[in-house]
Amino acid sequence: MEKVKIYQRTKTVIADLITPVALYMSLRDKFRKPLLLESADYHDRSDSKSFICLNPLAGIELKGKGAKVKGIGFEFKKDLDSSESVLALFKDFHGSFDYVYSNDSIPTGGLFGYTSFEAVQYFEDIEMTNVPDSIKDNPDLMYHFFEYVLVFDHFKNELHLVYHTVDSSDNGSTSLAQIENHIQCHSVNPFGFQIIGEEESPIEDEQYRDYVRKGIHHCQRGDVFQVVLSRSFSQKFKGDEFCVYRALRRLNPSPYLFYFDYGDFKIFGSSPEAQILVNDNKAHINPIAGTVRRGSDQKEDQLKAAHLQQDPKENAEHVMLVDLARNDLSKQNGRVYVDSYGEIQYFSHVIHMVSKVTAELDSMQNSLQLFADTFPAGTLSGAPKYRALQIINENEAHTRNFYGGSIGYFGFDGTINHAIIIRSALSKNNRLCYQAGAGIVVDSSPQGELEEVNNKVAALRKAIQNAEQL
Repeated sequence: MEKVKIYQRTKTVIADLITPVALYMSLRDKFRKPLLLESADYHDRSDSKSFICLNPLAGIELKGKGAKVKGIGFEFKKDLDSSESVLALFKDFHGSFDYVYSNDSIPTGGLFGYTSFEAVQYFEDIEMTNVPDSIKDNPDLMYHFFEYVLVFDHFKNELHLVYHTVDSSDNGSTSLAQIENHIQCHSVNPFGFQIIGEEESPIEDEQYRDYVRKGIHHCQRGDVFQVVLSRSFSQKFKGDEFCVYRALRRLNPSPYLFYFDYGDFKIFGSSPEAQILVNDNKAHINPIAGTVRRGSDQKEDQLKAAHLQQDPKENAEHVMLVDLARNDLSKQNGRVYVDSYGEIQYFSHVIHMVSKVTAELDSMQNSLQLFADTFPAGTLSGAPKYRALQIINENEAHTRNFYGGSIGYFGFDGTINHAIIIRSALSKNNRLCYQAGAGIVVDSSPQGELEEVNNKVAALRKAIQNAEQL
């Protein structure tokens, strides 16, 4: 693909009276495919930004064996015949943008989107044969480059307005003025949300306990050390599912908050876990493994956290997934080390053990390959990863699609910031779909793993209930 120069035009305004949620709500009906990315866990300037993306100028979409590519000045469809051709196509598309910064401190030069769990077959020699149900029959991978990106700097109470153009003589003043006018005149007209009927699941509790027994059997046979088997739920509704996102971000604030509106379907969530972070010639994975439900007060929380850190099963699971992260990152040349191990982190309904694994990279040029090498996360598949993926495919009734996939940003400079799609929901045809899994090891308890799944979806269930009050 021929490179196209993209020029960044920016303007900065004071944003002490504007929130990302309010601005997104006022703009979402005025622009195509609006995306919102937030963080409720910023501690310094490096992670204190929220993004609103508006009007895709270009995009790539993969589904099954076919690809649709719309660049700037070209468009085509292509049949996919191997994992090599898929990665080459994505690299070629990603590399077709010759991005010219006017302000390199504003990170907007890149592709925003998601990669579904089944997209692993584009990166590995493995076939995921499960069929999707109607709500999950969506693209396996979809990324866009946007005309407008609005960047909130929460430390400075500033809003950076970014406009992209291919015309070097276009200083952006007219387009930026139009966006600024929308912001100054923004008004929020929230719509209601109502649950219809009861929550549904394609399997019963006992069937999930059977999943766990099968997983234990595979561990006993030596097929895997661990496998993550999941269960999906759905809830019919009418009204505006953005109410659920608002309730969820308040109930379960997390480092990765997102609401991606693709028209026919929406993906939103509050994920605690990064898929991979790449910047400054370093790559980071933060395995989360080890989960317990929160207590009723601080003292009970501390007791549960101490028990979690001493639990042999949870620690064995955590060690396996830290080792898997090290192995995945070692596929690229460079030193790999564990920055931190088994730290306790508290979320609204659960307590997790979290580690940080880092790789030093020779350059940023191979970051897309590194993403492919580490996908999907070991915490959503198991170890060894390849065999665990086969067991998931053999046992789970339908494709996972969004669940266990990855969502975020590929920068044109090689930076990557992606979250694992967990504690999240897919909305389509007035139905919410959400899913959770448990890491099954040789000494797992079927009832215990069922309870872990319920603990992980507790925040979403509560958010759905609370959304009716907004």
